[in-house]
Amino acid sequence: MFDLGFAELLVIGIVALIVVGPKDLPVLFRKAGQFMGKARGMAREFSRAMNDAADEAGVKDVTNTFKAATNPVGTAMDGVKDAAKSITNLDPTSETGKLAAEREDARKKIEANAARAAADRKKREADEAAKKAAELENSLRRDDGGDADGGDA
Repeated sequence: MFDLGFAELLVIGIVALIVVGPKDLPVLFRKAGQFMGKARGMAREFSRAMNDAADEAGVKDVTNTFKAATNPVGTAMDGVKDAAKSITNLDPTSETGKLAAEREDARKKIEANAARAAADRKKREADEAAKKAAELENSLRRDDGGDADGGDA
């Protein structure tokens, strides 16, 4: 507020010690602290009163209008965000809320059916691969048995 550094406060403290004396110095600082607290409280109350008066006069609306005029993209994005919030905050008892619940149930059923179909497909492919592997093993056994009987030499 007064932009006093440590050096300035030290000089003020030493001067106060010399002028007031060490006996009454704590009382002086206590009274100065109380005065500063009251001054800050009055400043806060004044600021609050001015903000309330400005709100009643419509200054906030004018400020929002100027903000919208100077930053149309930001204002548009704020509108989109507000619209998205209103869409996602559904009342479960309304028709829209009921439809959203029905859609969620349908989505879960579709996911479950897709997962079941994928599992069945993977099982079928695994069975087919096992059958093909067994056939290849049998054909290798037959080929090995035929070579042992004296095929090429």
